Amino acid sequence: MEIYGAYGNYLPEIKDEIMHKIDELSQKVEKQDGEKLYEHLIGRIKCSYSMIEKCQRKGLDLTPKSALNDCKDAIGIRIVCNFIDDIYKLVGFLKIQDWCVVVKEKDYVSKSKPNGYRSYHLIIKVSCPYPDINGRIPGNYYAEIQLRTIAMDSWASLEHELKYKHNIKNPEQIGNELKRCADQLASCDVQMQTIRQVIHEYD
Repeated sequence: MEIYGAYGNYLPEIKDEIMHKIDELSQKVEKQDGEKLYEHLIGRIKCSYSMIEKCQRKGLDLTPKSALNDCKDAIGIRIVCNFIDDIYKLVGFLKIQDWCVVVKEKDYVSKSKPNGYRSYHLIIKVSCPYPDINGRIPGNYYAEIQLRTIAMDSWASLEHELKYKHNIKNPEQIGNELKRCADQLASCDVQMQTIRQVIHEYD
């Protein structure tokens, strides 16, 4: 079942345009400050199967409206930064762009989830030259942006593997180890940030 309907054809184009805008922003900042805003920029469209599963989990109808307007993460962008400060710097820049509007944010960097997950989530709304679910042209579409450090991203990849492997004999023990690892990585991220600040103290 193609839950996005005809609107699914527009999603890759919108994703690419958002990534292009973020790349342009990064290049502009790097030209001014001499420092990169991020290390990696990755985009994806949530597959129909995953979106159907999410809608069912949330008790939503299996319609394009549910997938595109209620869930708001059909388009996903991940920005992997070197340092914690870079995450907040980028969030600040994204909030003042004229091509998008931040409609929701969750800071799991300063306050992680109970399992140790750390990331900064933004839901943005963009205007595009395509019809949207309400028949408007230009239409409004949503995307989720996740901002993480390299350490946070590595941890999240491992945790994702654990979540979807159903034949693991001791998931609880591994979960506890992952939580301990998350705390150690968080401490390391803070130490790296502090060292960076000391290095740049006399700039």
